[in-house]
Amino acid sequence: MELAEILGFLGALIIGIVLGLIGGGGSTLTVPILVYVMGISPVIATAYSLFVVGSSALVGAIINAKKRMVDFRMGIVFAIPAFLAVFLTRKYLVPAIPNELFSVGDFLVTKDIAIMVFFAIIMLLASYFMIKKRKDTTTEETTVQYNYPFIIIEGIVVGVLTGIVGAGGGFLIIPALVLFAKLPMKKAVATSLLIIAVKSLIGFLGDVQNTRIDCVFLLTFTGISIVGIFIGLYLNKFIDGKKLKKAFGWFVLIMAIYIILNEAVLS
Repeated sequence: MELAEILGFLGALIIGIVLGLIGGGGSTLTVPILVYVMGISPVIATAYSLFVVGSSALVGAIINAKKRMVDFRMGIVFAIPAFLAVFLTRKYLVPAIPNELFSVGDFLVTKDIAIMVFFAIIMLLASYFMIKKRKDTTTEETTVQYNYPFIIIEGIVVGVLTGIVGAGGGFLIIPALVLFAKLPMKKAVATSLLIIAVKSLIGFLGDVQNTRIDCVFLLTFTGISIVGIFIGLYLNKFIDGKKLKKAFGWFVLIMAIYIILNEAVLS
């Protein structure tokens, strides 16, 4: 096994640990690890990321469902437009993007560069929500509100973004559930994992016909990530998740800046 593979599978373990510790954010590592460490093209990496993120989120959703933390009604309302948007984006929109988009002087903007820069912009947004202090004004006694129009629109937007970059989008889903549905933060995080699992795994199906999948590699990478989730859940008993989330947010910010520089300036 080459050094890049060892580092890549170690990265898969870290992805899972982060998900287990802070309930999200690990997906922002998946694409950079697959692209820069494992040498996989961005389009295939985003497809693989959907499966890795979806499978990992499913494990977290099952664990939370056993604790009765998942609002299934809200999860279904959000997930249906989201997974339809992801599936259609992966099956039709991403393949339709030309390999060469436009030129700026001597610099040619390709499909791969555009996807990575767009992914970096999503990472910048994710880092902002991780670093920013968010006050949870809802309580367990707060009445859940099913604001269907906003939830459906948010689901479509998150679905398209997820389809393009292969990230879970929890940083967009959780605020929507808290603001529009008045879910308590813990239930919003738990419900978001269910939504991420459904839309990511179904979205991945949109790639099956368009992308050559290395099943052995993908299942190995995903399996290691899932092991990491259980390690993260165990470590969560001893580590302050809020402080860790803020620190990870700064790391994601640095990674986003690196990707933009690497793709748009240094390439």
